[in-house]
Amino acid sequence: MRKRFPVYAAVAVAVVLAIVGASLGVSVAALSSSDGDAGRGSEGDYTYSQILGEGGQAYYVSQEVGIRVTGVGKVTVVPDVAILRLGVEAQAATVKQAMAEAAEAMDRVMDTLRANGVEERDIKTQWFNIYPVRRWTDKDQEVLVGYRVTNMVTAKIRDVDATGMIIDDVAEAGGDLTRIQGVSFTVDDPTLYDNEAREKAIADAYAKAQHLAQLSGVELGRPFYISEGGGFVPIPWDYRMGAMEGDMVPPTPISPGETEISLTVNMAFAIE
Repeated sequence: MRKRFPVYAAVAVAVVLAIVGASLGVSVAALSSSDGDAGRGSEGDYTYSQILGEGGQAYYVSQEVGIRVTGVGKVTVVPDVAILRLGVEAQAATVKQAMAEAAEAMDRVMDTLRANGVEERDIKTQWFNIYPVRRWTDKDQEVLVGYRVTNMVTAKIRDVDATGMIIDDVAEAGGDLTRIQGVSFTVDDPTLYDNEAREKAIADAYAKAQHLAQLSGVELGRPFYISEGGGFVPIPWDYRMGAMEGDMVPPTPISPGETEISLTVNMAFAIE
């Protein structure tokens, strides 16, 4: 009776084969499954993934072998939404007074946003804070001088061309308490462009894998692993309010420009 090949010996054989294959530049073995039992060899068990090639030939591919690449697909679009980050900040001797000043200024800001066509569902509170304000005296003593209230929101502006005008109106409504942290531009529904970006990413991955195969002197096999990643990143714009002399203030120039919707795909190919 033939003794079964020990499991630890099979593991040792697999490691040796992996090292030899790596030194020879070979990362995939084409094997015929004689008994139809994928993942089992004549000398014992081993862990491989099965791929069926043309003619029903079975390929057993280790997770550490093959040609692995990342394909990138980009689509250039014109943003159709502006995200404005704004709010108010008030400081007073008491919390009650600071809150009252901030609330009054914020009400004017919100009314201005609504008057410019920004819907309630597109306004979201992002930050509200009350904290004490202290200073150091000449005697190196810390004393409480008042309290500061900060209330920040994000407003989605669907009429991108009106962004500059809305910024001006908000600054006037909030007065010296107005705080505008920045504005960014994005696409309201980037999934409309995902298919085009995905096709470009797949084509880029195939081109890279084929080039690597040619440089290595091997034949590119079928893909045995595909995953998608990436996403859309809006263009950030910083907007800082500054004091200007005179009563006439020029309108704020805002230009959304273009942005990119990007997707990546990770692919692994067998080597024939």
